Amino acid sequence: MYFEEMQKKVEKLKNQKDILVLGIESSCDETSMAVVKNGREVLSNVISTQIDIHTRFGGVVPEVASRNHVMAIMGVLDEALKTAGITLQDIDAIAVTYGAGLIGALMVGVSFAKTLAYSLNIPLVAVNHIRGHISANYVSHKDLTPPFVSLIVSGGHTAIVYAKDYINFETIGSTLDDAVGEAGDKIARVMGLGYPGGPKVDKLAKQGKANIRFVKDNLKHSYDCSFSGLKTAIINYVHTLTQKNKPIPVEDICASFQKEAFDPLIEKCIRACKEYNCNKLCVAGGVSANSYLRSTLQSKAEKEGIQVFLPDMKLCTDNAGMIASQGYFNLINNVGLSDINLGAVSNIPL
Repeated sequence: MYFEEMQKKVEKLKNQKDILVLGIESSCDETSMAVVKNGREVLSNVISTQIDIHTRFGGVVPEVASRNHVMAIMGVLDEALKTAGITLQDIDAIAVTYGAGLIGALMVGVSFAKTLAYSLNIPLVAVNHIRGHISANYVSHKDLTPPFVSLIVSGGHTAIVYAKDYINFETIGSTLDDAVGEAGDKIARVMGLGYPGGPKVDKLAKQGKANIRFVKDNLKHSYDCSFSGLKTAIINYVHTLTQKNKPIPVEDICASFQKEAFDPLIEKCIRACKEYNCNKLCVAGGVSANSYLRSTLQSKAEKEGIQVFLPDMKLCTDNAGMIASQGYFNLINNVGLSDINLGAVSNIPL
């Protein structure tokens, strides 16, 4: 009965001038809630980060992350509503990340979302975390509309996709092994840079020269990519220097890593835009904050007449604003409407 009733409510919502969606994100170590109007206008986007907690462990500890989500979630909700200047009764629907991510962390957000939706008797919408990252661009660029090519770069995913519309995506190419963000974090760890590694690699790369060649791009003519070989080559390079008591050129390694990791991705994205006759390229995911990727991609794409859309820096990493945005587009396109049976899933396809 609940599901059928919500279907009727969704049809009524489509006739409203404004739809307020409460987004909930808890896929890793950020507890976030946001209120977004019509998928574009952010009224609030509150993020409670656990970076300081996990730094001493050298990475995210799943059980610790889950417990801290539980402790933070009510306070984050209160702040999100207060900042937006509304109450729970003003919310039209709830959108929640149900995957992909850490299963325990996801369960906190999903359980909370189901409880809220049932108590308020409003629609509950399941959102794919990665699609949410793409939607961060709709918040940053109010006039952006599909179709477009999107480069997804994060700690868990690396892919090039073609967004046909707001809900239909075609995967053009993806990593065959590690995600680029994961590779960056691991080489940062082996060089003793600490957690989170990506921003530290980016900062140090600006002080170095990309003068070390680690691997060849054996997937040059494919849209797929691979980073395990690059990661292993750098780790072995560092270990060899350490064993010989030679200094480790950290800055040069960081600069060389970024060039070898991002240049092939940039070339593939530009080629994909040409093949799909598309002059819009969106970047999504936590690694979209990388300064080398942002500047190099914009420079090379501009020469090809391709417009690059980058999310605001605060929307690059995990946040509920992007989840509420994608939740809105799911809602009005009859995708992801869920009930009490919604569960958390650690791995899901795009």
